[in-house]
Amino acid sequence: MRFHRGTAVAIAVALAALAAASGAAAFDETRYPDWSGQWVRPKDIATQWDQTKPSGLGQQAPLTPEYQARLEASIADQKAGGQGLDNRYTCITNGMPRVMAAIFPLEFVILPNITYVNFEAFMPRRIYTDGRTFPTDEEKTLMGYSIGKWLDSDGDGRFDTLEVETRNFKGPRTVEFTGIALHDDNETVVKERIYLDKSNPELMHNEITIDDHAFTRSWTVDKHYMRLRNVVWVEDNCNENNHHLVIGKENYFVSGDGYLMPARKGQQPPDLRYFKQAK
Repeated sequence: MRFHRGTAVAIAVALAALAAASGAAAFDETRYPDWSGQWVRPKDIATQWDQTKPSGLGQQAPLTPEYQARLEASIADQKAGGQGLDNRYTCITNGMPRVMAAIFPLEFVILPNITYVNFEAFMPRRIYTDGRTFPTDEEKTLMGYSIGKWLDSDGDGRFDTLEVETRNFKGPRTVEFTGIALHDDNETVVKERIYLDKSNPELMHNEITIDDHAFTRSWTVDKHYMRLRNVVWVEDNCNENNHHLVIGKENYFVSGDGYLMPARKGQQPPDLRYFKQAK
């Protein structure tokens, strides 16, 4: 009996080793592009969505009248000291597609059936490249669900372009800090075409097209990322030293000495009905 058990274990170990070897052989790294290192926004480029235009109204986003009015109200609120429609101050993730603005550095990890996009401040994106279709019962998320396909655009036998489609969102989400909002129905479809510049392998293009009911047409931008070879990652925990405090529907600020203070001029204090007031 011991002999049979030992034999079974030996066979199982051998099969596992064979499967691991087969899996390793199936992933030929030379067929995929070198996207190693750290990818950041070009110098002197802020976090606006279209990197060729100024933020806010200067983006000339193809918004419907309703969402154009929301943007203008958001900008006015920010000028008065509020946060407008930018809810990042609560430490919630920016979600897709705004995470791809490279507010913080990006990292691409290419594996046979999935490509990860890692961030300093957000959970990673998972881009599935195993041929699956979009699920019908997956929980909706701010990052959405991404399915990709590798292309050999120049026919040299190596992949050079990753096409990605992302759906299955929840909100609220914006594409920019000024408050360019995506529609409340969250039926956004984001398509990306990611590749290295033909003349400069240290420059990455991400052609992003957004289809959303807040827009009158598809909106496409070509975002540029520059490669850093000397990679340095920092621990970015938004909740650490976050001085914003939301009470009800109002955003307040905690001063350096620990006291509650208004975030905008003329803001009233919160309702303190459950605290015993000093005479």
